[in-house]
Amino acid sequence: MSQKILIYQVLPRLFGNTKSLNKVNGSIEENGSGKFSTFSTKVLDEIKAMGFTHIWYTGILEHATRTDYSKYGIRNSHPGTVKGNAGSPYAIRDYYDVSPDLVDHVESRMSEFEALIGRTHSCGMKAIIDLVPNHVAREYFSDAKPAHIADFGANDRVLESFDPNNNFYYVPGHKFEPRFPVVQGDDTYIEFPVKATGNDLFDPSPTVNDWYDTVKLNYGIDYCRGRACHFDPKPDTWFKMRNILLYWAGKGVDGFRCDMVEMVPVEFWHWVIPEIKSKFPHVVFIAEIYNPAEYRNYINYGNFDYLYDKVGLYDCLRDIVCGRRPASDITTCWQRNEGIQDRMLNFLENHDEQRIASSFFAGNPFKAIPAMVIAATMNTNPVMIYAGQELGEPGMYREGFSGLDGRTSIFDYWSVDSLRTWYNNGNPDGKNLTVDQEKLRQFYTVLLQLCNNEACICNGRFYDLMYANPQFDSNCQYACLRCHDHEFILVAVNFSDKAATVHVNIPEEAFNYMDINRSDLKRSTDLLTGNKQELAKFGTDPFWIEMEALSGKLLKFG
Repeated sequence: MSQKILIYQVLPRLFGNTKSLNKVNGSIEENGSGKFSTFSTKVLDEIKAMGFTHIWYTGILEHATRTDYSKYGIRNSHPGTVKGNAGSPYAIRDYYDVSPDLVDHVESRMSEFEALIGRTHSCGMKAIIDLVPNHVAREYFSDAKPAHIADFGANDRVLESFDPNNNFYYVPGHKFEPRFPVVQGDDTYIEFPVKATGNDLFDPSPTVNDWYDTVKLNYGIDYCRGRACHFDPKPDTWFKMRNILLYWAGKGVDGFRCDMVEMVPVEFWHWVIPEIKSKFPHVVFIAEIYNPAEYRNYINYGNFDYLYDKVGLYDCLRDIVCGRRPASDITTCWQRNEGIQDRMLNFLENHDEQRIASSFFAGNPFKAIPAMVIAATMNTNPVMIYAGQELGEPGMYREGFSGLDGRTSIFDYWSVDSLRTWYNNGNPDGKNLTVDQEKLRQFYTVLLQLCNNEACICNGRFYDLMYANPQFDSNCQYACLRCHDHEFILVAVNFSDKAATVHVNIPEEAFNYMDINRSDLKRSTDLLTGNKQELAKFGTDPFWIEMEALSGKLLKFG
């Protein structure tokens, strides 16, 4: 039986940080930071016990920060090129090093990372890290790269706006002049000629809403002259990025979540992913992508294993939870991805999105239970949970650079209340959780464990029942089947805040599809609760289900 990939995303800077001061714009000394050592065998065992197969360690690579590590030979970043005090994990300063914030001993930071990978593997899980291929920190400099590798930009022709073998794009004759206040005088940040900013801004004056802390990498597309492509011979950036991937795969990393892949030409991915898999065939590539028109291209030609389903299922489920779309839209959503549904990564939270429990989303984590049931069970594809989601973390803080926006900041030093409570100084026994936190975590645990304990979910086929149930309240109710080897599970959800008695018609076509004889069915078991129901008569009559408010059922028939 193949395994369904279940990913726990963590930002180690936040996870396990036991300091509770949480001073706005606080330093690392004031607000603290989690460490690789936070992920002890005991903690990892608890994460594994929830059902997770992979951990995505977010923000591992050394990135721009205002914290001074110069005594360890690490160059400081100019404060004018850093977002927040901690800095963005997506403004990579050294592709060959790890963040010194995350270690107990900066001088042995790589060995501490290698030990983290070893513990993760020993606990039966695989490790994913970020690859940020489109941009680097404004002041990129690698002091940890192998001796034979030239740094990004070291051999650039900086007087040319574009050259196929330049690593960066330039605006010749102009210096960096952002359209927001920065340090002036002797401490002014100087960049001349200015490089293009990471979000495809090819002028010298980014705004505060641009990715001004980053500069864009050049993969051979001349954006200034009609997007002409120069891929033969292969640009220098291609080889540098391949070497980076090989380096981390050689450290035992099992997968890469690749940031903003559609800002990098698909031709590069078509070449580089087979290059990596020829040496490390087990490595998984997950694409952050937001253009559905390019999904099949990045799978079929770009060779990605999985893609974010943000614009599809995430947006659909969020809108249903918030009452903006009917539950019946789930059908339209999966139909758009017909043929590639098993390649889509489902989630309801990540570091970019607002927390379910925030007032910007649902305001109540239990409102998303039916959505989570669908995200986890409607196909064989991977599912991701963001650390704290299982505890109802609201993310309602003003941390500093990240204002009150319902997200957990990636730019600031901070401690997340729910995670700190669960972590309990390295003894995650759950004793300090509230009743609601424990109830929610138990739901996630049961659901995730079912994903790989039930063959219908991790290997089975999918059958949508909405066409056969016009009697449903299509605003609030949705049902489908998962089947495998003559057994099936009825997935039914109720997004309403009111209980409902729902009668579900399973048509004869569905039984033929599943190769199951209706008359052989004797009982059903709700896998989420363990409750059993004898089937005195199934026949052709609809099957009646009592649905609680904001709930889901996984009814296994046999």
